[in-house]
Amino acid sequence: MPLSKSSAHTRTAPLLVDLALQGGGAHGAFAWGALDRLLEEPWLAFDGISGTSAGAMNAAVLIDGHAQGGPEGARAALESFWRRVARAALVSPFRRGPLDVLLGRWTLDSSPLFIALDLAARLVSPYDMNPTGANPLRDILAESIDFSRLTRAPIKLFVTATNVRTGHGRIFRNADVTPDVLLASACLPFLFQAIEIDGEAYWDGGYAGNPTMTPLVRECTSRDTILVQINPVERAGIPRTAREIANRVNEVSFNATLLKELRMIALLRQVADPGDCEGALWAQMRVHRIASSAMNELGYSSKLNAEWDFLCYLRDEGRRSADDFLRSHRKDLGHRSSLDIDAVVEMDG
Repeated sequence: MPLSKSSAHTRTAPLLVDLALQGGGAHGAFAWGALDRLLEEPWLAFDGISGTSAGAMNAAVLIDGHAQGGPEGARAALESFWRRVARAALVSPFRRGPLDVLLGRWTLDSSPLFIALDLAARLVSPYDMNPTGANPLRDILAESIDFSRLTRAPIKLFVTATNVRTGHGRIFRNADVTPDVLLASACLPFLFQAIEIDGEAYWDGGYAGNPTMTPLVRECTSRDTILVQINPVERAGIPRTAREIANRVNEVSFNATLLKELRMIALLRQVADPGDCEGALWAQMRVHRIASSAMNELGYSSKLNAEWDFLCYLRDEGRRSADDFLRSHRKDLGHRSSLDIDAVVEMDG
């Protein structure tokens, strides 16, 4: 049962928090559910949102919907966006195999077309497989977001994409965000052509920050950041099949920059000089996390599964995880970190 809105908090003004939203294809529906639950709490207000890939799309849709209709407008906008994604998937060739449907598994690992694409992506460039650069998400984003309203929205938006030439991340803010920027943030280089923006080519932002925490520290008033984490940090056992190895490499690479930033926060808490304004800001950051062990059961291929039933499963898991977080840590918000980021430093020795 959700927390009582009347008893959730006694403060007279909403508590400002930032959100950090990871990307992960269709797994972004988990973040949709978490956001849907957080938006029900009137004692929470969002200062800034940093997102990458699907996280960036969730962020942009939420901010635009919120600017139009407040929290309920944001919730409606998110549902509408994911419904459009599911409708587009009805004509997608990437469907679960009969055995996976029978056993209730969400993976595409036994889908012949997915297997063929996976093999082709290792040998054939997307410039050959998709010479026109077509991407169904372009129309979905144009239908889902008023980008002129996004420019004027009070919630700050930070979208990360990776510059192909330099390998550095670029952060796009409200006024800079276009459908191309969001597509760039989600551009997997083995599947899609690089997106050109201002004469530079960009790939998925997960290579440079998934998501990037820096602008939340430097440009936002809030000192609390809620990370909605999709990609598991740890997995038991050693991956042995080619599929398991590829899946784990994907998770490690897309968590690497985030862990580096969390490690920096933990270290600065120990050594920051009070006279160092930049260091003090990082050291004062309170970090919280919404995650679910259920995401550990999902492999890479299911990130391409946009069936409505699967998206609803992820949404419900996100709502449940956010509700568990609020039950356990609502009193920590505004006071202390609920994520033990010091353990991140200890983890690597």
